[in-house]
Amino acid sequence: MRLAGKLATKFLLLVFCACVSRLALAQAEQKDIDRLVEDAAHAVMSQYKVDGLAIATTVGGKQRFYNYGVASRETQQRVSSDTLFEIGSISKTITATLATYAQVTGKLLLTDSVGMYLPELKGSQFDRVTLINLATHTAGGFPLQFPEYIKNTEQMMAYFKGWQPTFAPGTHRTYANPSVGMLGLIAAKSMNMPFETALEQSLFPELGMPDSFINVPSRKMSLYAQGYDKKDNPVRLNLGILGAEAYGVKTSSKDLIHFIEANMGLAQTSPALERALAATHTGYFELGPMTQDLIWEQYQYPVTLNALLGGNSDKLAYESNAVTTLSPPRLPQQLVWINKTGSTNGFGAYVAFVPAKHLGIVILANKNFPNEARVRLAHRILTELGAVKP
Repeated sequence: MRLAGKLATKFLLLVFCACVSRLALAQAEQKDIDRLVEDAAHAVMSQYKVDGLAIATTVGGKQRFYNYGVASRETQQRVSSDTLFEIGSISKTITATLATYAQVTGKLLLTDSVGMYLPELKGSQFDRVTLINLATHTAGGFPLQFPEYIKNTEQMMAYFKGWQPTFAPGTHRTYANPSVGMLGLIAAKSMNMPFETALEQSLFPELGMPDSFINVPSRKMSLYAQGYDKKDNPVRLNLGILGAEAYGVKTSSKDLIHFIEANMGLAQTSPALERALAATHTGYFELGPMTQDLIWEQYQYPVTLNALLGGNSDKLAYESNAVTTLSPPRLPQQLVWINKTGSTNGFGAYVAFVPAKHLGIVILANKNFPNEARVRLAHRILTELGAVKP
């Protein structure tokens, strides 16, 4: 009996030592990653004269926040995980989520044409376009922005009614704000509320994103970062027609990393919202190594840096590119890298996540620095995180 007791004690001691050793190793690995993030962040900030940078990561549902620099040169307020940044076209992923949520709750069908929801456009060329086309940049060739003369809803509707496509719907990808903006307008209309209300009073609360806004309220203005343009002049977003729907969200790294976790099924949401989030990961078209989901863009994982740089290049942002239709559409995948860039005149952002690995990252800056640098930074960090067990 005495021998058995000694053996049990020795076994427990070995287990304890092994646990301590693993903990020490994990702490050492985390310190190495923290150092990597800090060095890489400071290098980007120095090279592109970025005043403030917020990075958030999630590994298996464990969040980590890295904040550098100032939200405003004038006030010298430090960046935090609560600082509000303009996220530009990452807003489109939220617009797509609103549309799929409207579909899940029986308000619309993404396979419908726009004329089903906007009778004044019935019979026009635009009525040949489906909501899926709007959400995949395949409507037929809209410009990146509305023509400058369009200042009100009446002029906008006349523009859509007289629009003539360059390509047949579903044949070419042309990245454009007007078409995605119309997706948001229709989604909100199907829910019988303005778009801003649909996000701020319905979708954001359901997503657990209390500090996300189209219009930053006065009580939160002290958290709203000051953006700086290419000449380092202070600038903030002025929303144009359908700007709220296409590029208007302001949010924090804390809220946005929660959104990324929700997209990976790591955050508690309603069954309807869970289905809506998953639906945005359905693949409809292929363009090289990139699969076009509903706004989100995905790549098979592991993905090369060159593939990501190509998929987030100016060629895909500013040119029309022929696409291959996926028939049937590709169901949501797990072993993929899903990403989206976003920019305004004074802000630059990037988000990416790998559902199968439960890995995600958010990068927010109060300077519109190049997409290439954002992608390189995210790829380097997520590659390191992917090699560490959560």
